[in-house]
Amino acid sequence: MAAAEQIQVLESFINSVIANDPEIFLVSLKIKPTNNIKVFLDADTGLPIDRCVKINRQLYKFIEEAGMYPEGDFSLEVSSPGITEPLKMHRQYQKNIGRNVEVVLTDTSVKEGVLQEVAEDSITIETSEGKGKKLVVAQLVIPFVNIKSTTVQIKF
Repeated sequence: MAAAEQIQVLESFINSVIANDPEIFLVSLKIKPTNNIKVFLDADTGLPIDRCVKINRQLYKFIEEAGMYPEGDFSLEVSSPGITEPLKMHRQYQKNIGRNVEVVLTDTSVKEGVLQEVAEDSITIETSEGKGKKLVVAQLVIPFVNIKSTTVQIKF
């Protein structure tokens, strides 16, 4: 089975496993040459580890029963993308409204601010420069086509 075919089959397995929980969605799926399957899921209200474990077990069973890897020579990892992973999907942007983000633009410039709004084709961040009386707050609308990557910034 070709890699593209394997991914299609695995995506259908994943979709059937998460079908009963509309909050959970597939972010990405990768198969390494060693048959190491990495599934990244997310949820609108966060994805706890116990839910990942449950999905992993169900998915593992699907893969075994389908006989995709007859020798059993595969490994499966189901997790949510780490906080350092760039946002990939519109739905991930939605769930991070109100958080600090760093947006790298296609021209390699970087903008930081609070994610205020997510539209179909753009995001709006609130930027602030200066302090005290010299503080300047601005709303910056950034079209998705101009975004290279967006990561959530943790501020302490």
